[in-house]
Amino acid sequence: MSTYLECWVSVATSLLPQALAGEPRLVEGSAMEQHSLSGIGFSVSLEGEVEGKFTIALDPLILDAALLGEGDEQRVSWGELLREVAEAAVGELLAVSGRKCRVRSFSAVEAEGGVTRVFQLKTAEKSWCISVRDDLKMVQHPRSGGIESSRSSDPVALDPALSPGVELLLDVELEAALRFGCCEMSLGEILELGPGDVVELDRHVTDPVDLIVGNKIVARGDVVLIDGNFGLRVTEVSAPQKRLESIRCLF
Repeated sequence: MSTYLECWVSVATSLLPQALAGEPRLVEGSAMEQHSLSGIGFSVSLEGEVEGKFTIALDPLILDAALLGEGDEQRVSWGELLREVAEAAVGELLAVSGRKCRVRSFSAVEAEGGVTRVFQLKTAEKSWCISVRDDLKMVQHPRSGGIESSRSSDPVALDPALSPGVELLLDVELEAALRFGCCEMSLGEILELGPGDVVELDRHVTDPVDLIVGNKIVARGDVVLIDGNFGLRVTEVSAPQKRLESIRCLF
């Protein structure tokens, strides 16, 4: 996977069955099935080292299947789901190729124009066409001034004041967790929570997430998908000495 399209297909193949009723499969279709985009369209605009537009068109009959609700509510839900796929594909592209870009905008559009790839969303009884048009191009930007990871393949150089005995602990396994954000809730609100409720966090979907060890932030990065599992692409990390200081209470 070295292009955004390939990453989008990988993410969509994994996420759509998880999010849709009946767990339909996304499979490659024939280019002869559809010669131009038509139906319910959504446009993804990217900027960065990959720029341009990426358009998805859904078979209009897909709204009759109640895969994500009913009527207009389902149309909105499809937009939210496909935006999530678009954002996740950006993270996947960064993870597999190192190319950095972001979703500048995502909007509903009139689907028109030629088709790059055609897919079928299939259940045991029905199938619907999903077409995509890839109008993206690779752009080389200077990397100076960007966020660079301080991760290195060199051995960790600890402060001499901290190093005595620390080498004996380097193989100790610690629990690490990702923090997507937080919010304040009253006890009453917590007790009233039920299935389907949404808790809004204080962090935007494009903001970096925190890697937490021992309740301390040791790194930040972008969420990516790796073979259907969540992962973290590190973009910021503290120096080894500071990381050791932040978690020394665990030893």
